[in-house]
Amino acid sequence: MIGWLHGELADPWQQDKRCGLLLVCHGVGYEVQVSARQWQRLPAPGRSLALHIHQAVRDDGWTLYGFGERHERDLFRELVAVSGVGPQMALGLLGCLESHQLVQAIVQADLRSLCQAPGVGRRTAERLAVELRARLQQRFLGQLGADGDDPALSLAASPLQDDQRDEVQLTLAALGYEALEVHRALRALAAADAGNGADWSADDWIRECLRWLSRQAA
Repeated sequence: MIGWLHGELADPWQQDKRCGLLLVCHGVGYEVQVSARQWQRLPAPGRSLALHIHQAVRDDGWTLYGFGERHERDLFRELVAVSGVGPQMALGLLGCLESHQLVQAIVQADLRSLCQAPGVGRRTAERLAVELRARLQQRFLGQLGADGDDPALSLAASPLQDDQRDEVQLTLAALGYEALEVHRALRALAAADAGNGADWSADDWIRECLRWLSRQAA
């Protein structure tokens, strides 16, 4: 399997919504598809270029996908492992959002941001949030930026279970609340431990979050 290529950029191209390039390595030209964001950052033709590669093998041929950073390739692989998310949709997500923004959007169930990517509808965005939230939070934790809140109010110590958190975040997002608003409400309730949250159901958390959010808006 091809995992990395270093060569000379020969022919960057765009075709419909797809972006790619020809990378010449020791006299062999490799066709590599990249995200729109990566394509915009390409050097001038003739310059040296190194890319981390994901090689997709299918019955009708092989396709190479290139990424400037290894963590971007790893994130691409996480995305295409989700049912209904193909390589082009994954490239669209990486082209629409910086990798750390994409991880944050998935972890916080920010459906509005995810749906900005071409071809990503609400159901797909919800599936990404539900299936990848915990795994991305653990694997790419260092990429997540601080939101300005006290880090002592971390959800790590919250009695809220993972499946409950997914349900709460998706429900409140459906009601029109931004992911950051929901995240802050959950952190505030977890820090206060109001009403012995360990005994709360997902509906209880939703109700208490709505009360907290209403007080903030008053």
